Amino acid sequence: MMIDRETFTELMSGVCAPVTVVTATAADGRPHGSTVSSFASLSLDPPLVSFALDRASGLLAHLQPGDPVGVNILGAHQQELASTFARRHRGPGLKFDGVTWTVRAGLPYLPESAGWTAGRVERHVDGGDHILLVVHIEEAESTAAAPLVYARRVFGTHSLLAVAS
Repeated sequence: MMIDRETFTELMSGVCAPVTVVTATAADGRPHGSTVSSFASLSLDPPLVSFALDRASGLLAHLQPGDPVGVNILGAHQQELASTFARRHRGPGLKFDGVTWTVRAGLPYLPESAGWTAGRVERHVDGGDHILLVVHIEEAESTAAAPLVYARRVFGTHSLLAVAS
């Protein structure tokens, strides 16, 4: 039995996901980035993460095996950035207009993010209408900032549950 797209989409909307901006630098030096909510830890030894990009993503051309990649893990205060980088086809580098960013490890870096990691694309894995990228991590930093998450088609953050006494 096969489920329909709408049923699957509704199911997955209930899965809380981290919100990240994945970045790369083109050969001409222009920054590229896109909001990604499929970021996940894959392995501790070696340190690997994964995320998926739509096959039509303009970012994918700059993230081939061996290419450097940055992942800005957004904080709860950065939902506007998430929306900015989720937009399609604004032209190369234009998503960065009006955004505070710098270069770290040769990659576009959003300095107020809750976390940062950088590494190299190890491989691509076919995933239907998306491509799963496996990344070998070379640099990482986390902060105590509350993370931005996405669930039920809205942004939110994590909060502790009350402990029953």
